[in-house]
Amino acid sequence: MKILILRFSSIGDIVLTTPVIRAVKQQVAGAVVHFATKPAFRSILENNPYVSRVHCLTGSLAELVAELRAEQFDFIIDLHHNLRTAILKARLGVKASSFDKLNARKWLLVNWKIDTLPRVHIVERYLAAAAPLGVQNDNQGLDYFIPKQDEVAVAEVLPPAFQNGYVAFAIGAQHATKRLPTERIIELCGLLRQPVVLLGGPTDESTGHIIELAFDAGAAASPASELRIPESPYYFPENAVPQVPQTIIYNACGKFNLNQSASLVRQARLVVSHDTGLMHVAAAFQKQIFSVWGNTVPEFGMYPYRTEFRLLQVEGLACRPCSKIGFEKCPQGHFKCMRDIVFNLNLPPARDGR
Repeated sequence: MKILILRFSSIGDIVLTTPVIRAVKQQVAGAVVHFATKPAFRSILENNPYVSRVHCLTGSLAELVAELRAEQFDFIIDLHHNLRTAILKARLGVKASSFDKLNARKWLLVNWKIDTLPRVHIVERYLAAAAPLGVQNDNQGLDYFIPKQDEVAVAEVLPPAFQNGYVAFAIGAQHATKRLPTERIIELCGLLRQPVVLLGGPTDESTGHIIELAFDAGAAASPASELRIPESPYYFPENAVPQVPQTIIYNACGKFNLNQSASLVRQARLVVSHDTGLMHVAAAFQKQIFSVWGNTVPEFGMYPYRTEFRLLQVEGLACRPCSKIGFEKCPQGHFKCMRDIVFNLNLPPARDGR
């Protein structure tokens, strides 16, 4: 049986589809699994042993339709469920099922703060879309496969102080309201009191450099007012940023591709992440996670899956969530969802999926 799975974006969402990929391959007799996505996310899937072929939307939708039609699929599992995938399914004319995006319920929570969302992880809703094929959750969590050439040799790349363990801190996120302000990241790094590897893309490199400077030997002896941190419209603590000798920073932002960053996550002692893709990569490796939430909320169903995690968020904030995705700045102008987080690193752990 030839099966096509659709999910065009993004990193975290595609990682969250991996239990469906694995379950379909292992539970459907004779299953041959193909996956359609955007070129930027090919590397997440092309090393997955359960995927026979990755198709990419590199040109027009009509070109992709022609490519997929030639494959003669028996069934389509739509894990994106938008206008583009609806058109694609209609043109292919193949039996299909789609996952429930719960958009109406999310709208109620965002706009009226009426929470009718089921306490069900999005992975379970993805798997429900595969249920017509007889697929069930195997409870094995998420997958992430790193090709051999992208495995990072920590002993060769990181300074000696990192050889006995480090924290991976994914400082980036697509939208600003899902990211801690730089000075709050510095504050949290100081509280960790361990070697910290900062992870992010090229756009996060300058932020990583600022954080790195804050923990230089000279900066550690300086008051907070002298730290080279740009003024923030949201927050700056009156007290000095905690600077402890045990906190050492290595700025890896922009230095590694996604698979290499995943390798650094896999080898980390624990992971700190915003609500973003590397958080789900960390969950795939069953790392302990400090999960930082701003304008979005775990109730959307995209918290770390089947791994131990601790939530760092402001509970009961009247304006939260303000979006199911994010904004470039706080709509209210105060950014309390990130400014007011209490960094309690001794929170009792949660674990999804048990």
